[in-house]
Amino acid sequence: MKKVRISETVLRDANQSLIATRMPFSDFEGILETMDKAGYHSLECWGGATFDSCLRYLSEDPWERLRKIKDKVKNTPLQMLLRGQNILGYRHYPDDVVRMFVARSVDNGMDIFRIFDALNDFRNIRVAVDEVLKRNAHAQGAICYTTSPVHTLDNYAKLAKELEEMGVHSICIKDMAGICGPQEAYDIVKAIKETVKLPVYFHTHGTTGLGPITYYKAVEAGCDGIDCAISSFSNGTSQPPTETMNYALKQAGYETGLDDSITKKINDYFKPIKEKYVKSGQMDPFVMGVETDALVYQVPGGMLSNLIAQLKAQNALDRLDEVLEETPRVREDLGYPPLVTPMSQMVGVQAVLNVLAGERYKSVAKEVKAYLRGEYGKAPGKINPSLIEQILGDEEPITTRFADTLEPQFEKTKEELKGVARSDEDVLSYIAFPQIAEKFFKEREERECITVNYSIVKK
Repeated sequence: MKKVRISETVLRDANQSLIATRMPFSDFEGILETMDKAGYHSLECWGGATFDSCLRYLSEDPWERLRKIKDKVKNTPLQMLLRGQNILGYRHYPDDVVRMFVARSVDNGMDIFRIFDALNDFRNIRVAVDEVLKRNAHAQGAICYTTSPVHTLDNYAKLAKELEEMGVHSICIKDMAGICGPQEAYDIVKAIKETVKLPVYFHTHGTTGLGPITYYKAVEAGCDGIDCAISSFSNGTSQPPTETMNYALKQAGYETGLDDSITKKINDYFKPIKEKYVKSGQMDPFVMGVETDALVYQVPGGMLSNLIAQLKAQNALDRLDEVLEETPRVREDLGYPPLVTPMSQMVGVQAVLNVLAGERYKSVAKEVKAYLRGEYGKAPGKINPSLIEQILGDEEPITTRFADTLEPQFEKTKEELKGVARSDEDVLSYIAFPQIAEKFFKEREERECITVNYSIVKK
């Protein structure tokens, strides 16, 4: 009987996609030990936008959050999403920072690193993969799925071979926008399985409603594992439901290792938490529905919720359809990058600027300029030459790996933060998000002073 492994995403991608990663540790602390007994392949609980959100919105130290999760989850591997040379930020960092981040992540409890590059330019994940391997953790290389004239079956198989040669332990097909249809999933998994000898995992979203049948066909083609979200936090821009996929796969004769009675307890725990976010308005009804327009626009769940937030802030939510129509045009101009962080943010922000300015590229985001200069890697397709000319003029884009041009940063920053940073982890938080981390450190000091003073008064 073939085993299909199920990873649970409610602690990271499900809450990132549905409520913009606003779930504090206190919301899920009480269910962690139960989740550890369910039989999941892994709990995806860190990376992605969790790091930024913990510091920016939740007044939590992301490193402390990881340690607290590890303290409760003793048996199930913890998994994170790592953006290769971007780590968890939106720009490339020097190699010494990438290596230190991986090392400290392992020290704090991380087991499985799903590592991707937004452009599938694997020069940008080599250092991260190498350090994960050195630290005896699991390196999973991810291929960002998208459709375009340059993204072919042959191209995906070649990318898988490149990952295998890099030494990764497994491969993930990462369908950020939920646009991979069942036949495409079957064909890609089959092509990759015929090319490499590694386990293949599949990640998708419920955005277009294709998720469950896409997973089913991927499994039929030999897929070894899938990402699911407990049903109360599933579907819409999140992942397909854990219990539904578990039921369907078991009925078809696959073994999942999941305990149905425990997944029910997990879902019952999260139901009232979901209600809280629905009532507060943090879970926008828009992200809960099926949006088949995504098959045209290819907008992933996290990007969609960000676009809605951006437009709400500008009192321009009524122009969402225009922005969604502009998005694929911007993407084509930029050489068909897959819409995953940070490319999804770049393309989305530029589409908003183009629509609200009433003129295309009248205002250009600085990240888009950096992308055109080659700072994010090689575009999958050809970038619109007139756009390069308009933005760069005579400046020649770089063709080498951008991180090779960066000076080591960790030790220098650590010296600068003496008396402010308490640990290497604090230094890494600062390097990733300087202003946000600085504000967090200050607030942490103030909270601790209040706690100390309160204790003295009580005595």
